[in-house]
Amino acid sequence: MLKIDRDRSGDVRVTFVLRPNTPNGRVSVVGDFNEWRPGAHELRPRSNGTRSVAVTVPDGAHVRFRYLGEGGHWCNETEHPEVRQVGQDSVVVAIPPVRKSR
Repeated sequence: MLKIDRDRSGDVRVTFVLRPNTPNGRVSVVGDFNEWRPGAHELRPRSNGTRSVAVTVPDGAHVRFRYLGEGGHWCNETEHPEVRQVGQDSVVVAIPPVRKSR
């Protein structure tokens, strides 16, 4: 699961979310935003049972990433409708949804 929104400063925040134990063990998201460094953005457990981590990227950035689990287990984002697969990587354009004004 992936969430794209704006943080309090107005920057674009991409939140990477995984269901419990999918995959098992520790998982980090690696991508062009962290020079593909394992462990730089490790997903942390949340009270609802999911695991997540957020990164800030430029508005409109093409974010290329994959999830890396323990034992070298790689997996891709499969739930977000705007994520496409390019080679072995998942790619999404970081454009937050437009909020309706009241």
